[in-house]
Amino acid sequence: MEFKDYYEVMGIKRDASQEEVKRAYRKLARKFHPDVSREADAEARFKELGEAYEVLRDPEKRAAYDQLGTSWKTGQDFDPPPGWDEGFEFSGGGFTDDATAYSDFFSSLFGRDFRPAGGRRAHAGFDARGEDHHARVLIDLEDAYRGATRSITLRTPEIDSQGHVYTRERTLNVKIPKGVRQGQRIRLSGQGSPGMGKAQAGDLYLEIAFKPHPLFRVEGRDVYLDLPVTPWEAALGATVNVPTPAGTVDLKIPPGTRSGRKLRLKGRGIPAGSPGDLYVIPQITVPAADSDKAKALYRKMEQELAYNPRSKLGV
Repeated sequence: MEFKDYYEVMGIKRDASQEEVKRAYRKLARKFHPDVSREADAEARFKELGEAYEVLRDPEKRAAYDQLGTSWKTGQDFDPPPGWDEGFEFSGGGFTDDATAYSDFFSSLFGRDFRPAGGRRAHAGFDARGEDHHARVLIDLEDAYRGATRSITLRTPEIDSQGHVYTRERTLNVKIPKGVRQGQRIRLSGQGSPGMGKAQAGDLYLEIAFKPHPLFRVEGRDVYLDLPVTPWEAALGATVNVPTPAGTVDLKIPPGTRSGRKLRLKGRGIPAGSPGDLYVIPQITVPAADSDKAKALYRKMEQELAYNPRSKLGV
């Protein structure tokens, strides 16, 4: 997937005001509209221009896009950095329900299935409920096991008096409930946009994601751990200490265990009424032959075990 420099597409500087974005779009749209343009690539340029404008005209999308930084170049291979949108507070315009009209690059940033819950601002006379806000936050896997209260900083796009987009930060103390799942949303009542007149404020919905963990990976409520084991532990069986997000437990490794076999620790996944499981995946590691004694032991094994792991390959 290729990176797209939307500022380059529209021929404007990165600090252009929102009014300058509009003027640039109107000028280029007249130039490349397929019905009037004589340019050979008018249709492609017009589509590319529409995509760039969709991002830069929307303060939420623009501020999020700007977070990617200035080191990316047009045409460069691109994957969204992990957690690129963490803590970015949207009122609904940041994500697009139907991104299929635009490029894969656009969809990777703004095409995520993130639907407002609770509705947006509903008008009734001079009273109007505030808009709901949404943000994605990263938590430690251990927080889902124990529950926690965390200080979370959110960034909200705003426009200054000169029409330039900037982000305002606010910090909230958020209670992370025990057993929270990846993708689950936490509702903070009244933390969205203020209401108009006597109407109530909107709510803030925090979508939970887990930070990358050095040991564990998560699928739904189940947790997975790759466990290094010695050849003799795998061959003869053993009881070993195994880390879990809730603490260390003993695990019995059956004799004859092979790499990749799933060993299930029932109920030790993410807590819930029906908790997930923790799956330990043994990975057999081979000691280094880094001494004369070790080399001699390997030669003895070679002679006495007569083991050919490629016998089924016919070689």
